[in-house]
Amino acid sequence: MSSNKEFIALNCAVLTVSDTRTRATDTSGAALEGLARTAGHNVAERALVQDDIYQIRAEVSRWIARADIQVVLITGGTGFAGRDSTVEAVTPLFDKTVVGFGELFRQLSYQEIGSSTIQSRATAGLANKTLMFCLPGSTGACNTAWQIIEEQLDARHGPCNFVGQLR
Repeated sequence: MSSNKEFIALNCAVLTVSDTRTRATDTSGAALEGLARTAGHNVAERALVQDDIYQIRAEVSRWIARADIQVVLITGGTGFAGRDSTVEAVTPLFDKTVVGFGELFRQLSYQEIGSSTIQSRATAGLANKTLMFCLPGSTGACNTAWQIIEEQLDARHGPCNFVGQLR
């Protein structure tokens, strides 16, 4: 951490993609909301949509068009099951892909779940100066990913972070 910069609270939106969860059973969305708030960020909106490319894309597009949201955290729909479509929904929206996020996530995840991490399609990208992270739907995976995300959303983290790239 670099001591000459100040923390900047970012506005985040949290999206859960699931065909089975409800707001009451959405532990991964709740975890992401809690982690973001604990880190000092604001959660401007939280939603839950079916695992459908167009529902996902519509919600995310609405958020990346808003000037007051800098980060979108998406949980669910990143595996290989037939309906997993988060990656297909959001990657066409990316202006730039954060390739290293998926690589580092799978490296950390391997320590926890072994070779099963090969099926994770966790990814991240920048769209309209909004940072998006697509995470697996398990609460454990969201906690693992937060180890990476938290530092990259902190302006004090060096040698680099994403805060200066956001609106």
